[in-house]
Amino acid sequence: MSSRLTGDETALWKAAARVLDANWTGTATAASPGLYPHQWSWDSAFISLGLARHRPARAEAELLSLFRGQWADGMLPHIVFNTSLARHAFFPGPDLWCSAQQPAAPRGVHTSGLTQPPVHALVALRLHECAHDGESSRAFLARLYPMLAAQHRYLATARDIGAAGLAAICHPWESGLDNSPAWDRPLAALQLLPTAYAPGHRARTLPTGEDYDRYVRLVALLREAGYDPAYLRESHPFAVEDPLFNATYLASTHALAEVARIVGADPAPHVEAAQRVHTAMLDRLWDADTGCFRARDLRDDRLLPVITAGSFGPLLDPELPAAHVRNLVDLLLSARFAGAAGYPVPTCDIQAPAFDRGGYWRGPTWISTNWLIWYGALAHGLPVVADLLYGSTMRLVRQSGFREFFDPFDGTGRGSHDYSWSAALVLDLLAARRAPQAA
Repeated sequence: MSSRLTGDETALWKAAARVLDANWTGTATAASPGLYPHQWSWDSAFISLGLARHRPARAEAELLSLFRGQWADGMLPHIVFNTSLARHAFFPGPDLWCSAQQPAAPRGVHTSGLTQPPVHALVALRLHECAHDGESSRAFLARLYPMLAAQHRYLATARDIGAAGLAAICHPWESGLDNSPAWDRPLAALQLLPTAYAPGHRARTLPTGEDYDRYVRLVALLREAGYDPAYLRESHPFAVEDPLFNATYLASTHALAEVARIVGADPAPHVEAAQRVHTAMLDRLWDADTGCFRARDLRDDRLLPVITAGSFGPLLDPELPAAHVRNLVDLLLSARFAGAAGYPVPTCDIQAPAFDRGGYWRGPTWISTNWLIWYGALAHGLPVVADLLYGSTMRLVRQSGFREFFDPFDGTGRGSHDYSWSAALVLDLLAARRAPQAA
């Protein structure tokens, strides 16, 4: 921690560091010990950003612990289970996914069969940029690089379902915005069996009933097909090109090219891949009528109607045309998002019928999406937007603590307490804004 922090910022720093220390399991960081005791993919990526500022060795251990769950085909699963816990400590647990029965899954590690937004190469590069020991950091990148490259190969092959250069998600949980209203239309088209899959006891803030049965039905279909890429491409009922997922994919592909340069590998394939994703995102997900990016349902080849915080993800594209940037900023600052929320950024268009200020990813503000938009705003030289997001995020945690998500109008904390990525990203924001050398 640096003396450049004010007294208030120092207090926030210490509080956030305590959360990460308390949630450390010895090998990784639980997203939230009470509700989410296992290791989630993009949670761990965000957590490692905070650990890099607080306990750098743990930041590297966090990513390596996650990648021990990587499948032989390069798929990085969205959950790596803590096998020291009871098998039924969390639903859906290992018994739903049956990863041990899959030839590509790692032996001795139980995982899910889905992936999540691939922010990992971007995070790995950011860890290197703030490292104190450059040689040690380069050695870590050299160890991680083949795993990151395999992750990207998987997305470029198994998940290019639309054959246009974008990666498709095959389940709402892969988006990171689990039950966003963006997925309502393709989910509604999914036929359910008479027997419900999911148990009836879910936390009050999480999806329940028929919606949750649809999520579990999709998992069952994937599992029964052996998570086969041919099945995903040809038959699986949920296949969506999501702007946030592909924006993180693009940003990480650029980062992977830089990691390749650092470790002495060839960056050219990653540079070419980034150009393909950039072009496809503009061609397939930009909606000129609404002036924003929208998800494309590959099963009926239509853009999905609900606009969410994911629409701002492509600000992570360093080559996004200036006109597109202006359109996104106008929308972000309008009464549909930050302009009408005291604690932005709400995760759903406030004027959409599906908006729900307390409904998990259906309206509340999350620090993860704030961080992604903040990071994109910095890359495009948008200090007003970056300052807005920095300030609103700090107000949230000062008022309500490191909660899982927050009411966008009054800042009330909701969901889990002592949520790891909320604490970690506050550390990264404080370090980047006030004390670039903090650790």
